[in-house]
Amino acid sequence: MSRHLLRSVSIGVILALLIVACQPAAAPSGNQPSGQASDCKITFGAAVSLTGKTAKEGGYVKDGYELYKDEINKAGGFKVGDKQCLIDIKYYDDASDPDTSAQLTEKLVTEDKVDLLLGPYGTNPTFSASAVAEKYEIPMIEGGGAGVKIFDRGYKYIFGTLPAAPFYLRSVIDAVLAKDSSVKTVAILVENDGFSQEVATGAEEYAKEKGLEVVYKEQYPSNTQDVSSLITAVKAKNPDMILGAGHAADAILIMKGLKDQKVNAKAYAFSVGPTSPDFRKTLEKDADFVLGIGPWTEAMKFQGTDVFGTPQKFADMMRAKYGEENYKTVPYQAASAAAALLAYQKAIEAAGSTDPKAVREQLAQLDLQSFYGTIKFSPEGIIVKPMGVVQLNPDGKLYTVYPADAANGEFLYPAKAWDQR
Repeated sequence: MSRHLLRSVSIGVILALLIVACQPAAAPSGNQPSGQASDCKITFGAAVSLTGKTAKEGGYVKDGYELYKDEINKAGGFKVGDKQCLIDIKYYDDASDPDTSAQLTEKLVTEDKVDLLLGPYGTNPTFSASAVAEKYEIPMIEGGGAGVKIFDRGYKYIFGTLPAAPFYLRSVIDAVLAKDSSVKTVAILVENDGFSQEVATGAEEYAKEKGLEVVYKEQYPSNTQDVSSLITAVKAKNPDMILGAGHAADAILIMKGLKDQKVNAKAYAFSVGPTSPDFRKTLEKDADFVLGIGPWTEAMKFQGTDVFGTPQKFADMMRAKYGEENYKTVPYQAASAAAALLAYQKAIEAAGSTDPKAVREQLAQLDLQSFYGTIKFSPEGIIVKPMGVVQLNPDGKLYTVYPADAANGEFLYPAKAWDQR
């Protein structure tokens, strides 16, 4: 990670805190625009992981895109000059594969002739797909990739609605230290992929800055089904805090392993997973006390003039559309995806056009208060936005516990030992 880019993003996050205190077949494109009278149609294209390792997260991204599409079309669509335009989205399934994501993004541009691009889920697919967007000089706003490597190539057409990966777990460290200054040791388990490595490196550096000792840090292969040897090594180190830098499936696998070997820590936290409805559904009571992070939760006190207005309303509309059983907890990936389309709406309306270069210029200038908080991009295209901390509590609910001005529940600490639950 370049020092210039880290400095740029670091300054942006500080300002934000002050402000807020085999090619797969095409997937169905979802509901078509509602058939209302309109002067035009704007078509977005997205290659998203609907199968493969990150299918769950990719599904959240698609659901966020679809909810925004449906709600904005009900409201009349985008105002483009003197026209009112409904929107549509063309999807392909990239099967969680970076090369496939790039190939399908090229197909969206050259064969499907989409107007503008939405991003995949995951750093590696976004890294590959964004090169296609840059090649054709078509903006891509993505709500699923946070790796700095996406943004440090000097590209002008990529914008992301997730904070930079190295900052993901820093707020967890802050939250734990605010609760217990006696914490001294940390263990970090890392998936062997670009995003997770950036998360882990950022967490390790920040932990050391805060005077903590990283007693164990080890990688495991993507798609692994066995982390038992790593869990054994962690147990021998007896860390105060265990951090996981990976994806939802990994977080579930690690928590199962920690329980199996009775590895007790004061705090457990993961970069991805705890905000996912499947995390609680799969682990049930074993998910209690686990911490997660996110740039958005439904408890946050953001206010916008968009079709959602507040985080709570967005979450309620997700449940109304997709079912309480599927979105008892609404993950930030869905909100991040919807925010990408909101950013497009404001940029297109300001440009009075869907011309890619004109839209790109407006995105670079965007400074918007919304249901997702402030939507504003650094010169590299990364959103300027702090992370909140959430916790799964024994009452079965997910609470925002940090920072204090966003909290709607008490931070339960330390986590109970396995034999006391």
